[in-house]
Amino acid sequence: MKGLIAKKVGMTQVFDEDGNLTPVTVIHVEPNTVVALKDEKKFGYSAVVLGLGDVKESKVTKPYAGQFSEGITPKKNLKEFRNFEGEVAVGDEIGVDLFNGIRYLDVTATSKGRGYQGVMKRWGFHGGPAGHGSKFHRVAGGTGMCTSPGRSFKNIKMAGHMGNARVTVQNLKVVKVDPELNVVMVRGSVPGKKNCTLIVKTATKKEF
Repeated sequence: MKGLIAKKVGMTQVFDEDGNLTPVTVIHVEPNTVVALKDEKKFGYSAVVLGLGDVKESKVTKPYAGQFSEGITPKKNLKEFRNFEGEVAVGDEIGVDLFNGIRYLDVTATSKGRGYQGVMKRWGFHGGPAGHGSKFHRVAGGTGMCTSPGRSFKNIKMAGHMGNARVTVQNLKVVKVDPELNVVMVRGSVPGKKNCTLIVKTATKKEF
């Protein structure tokens, strides 16, 4: 598996060689620093810990700063990638070149928060009649049972908190990798708002 920590720039559209218009999301990949290496003898699995975004040492706690080796500035974002492909050492920087030749990617981020929403916006309910006197416009309706069991079962679609959850979009096709601009373009949309932190890694369900 290959992966990096990146930032979402926004969406745009590009034309392919056949003149077809393709909507893409631009992902900016700044060089990731290898913070630590984990081996199977000590931890039971192999992994690479990558960091992105420098933070002043005075802004972090001593336990947090203690996981960085000498010469490595504390990082704001840390991510552990198991079974990382390729030979790397602590202190190395990995850029967007890692995705050269990769066909599909999985992108993970925190989705936009929508606050507390009703069933029509959260789940797409049609609602009741819009006429006067119906008294049933945007409510969910009955969710429980009669005397037995006399309660609502789990996983019933109801009003509640919407968004602000960890979301992964799989099998996004790589349209272009630009090493000069440090960006990778993928077909379609990815979760999160602009400038949010993304976890970009090779697809697990499709060939690279």
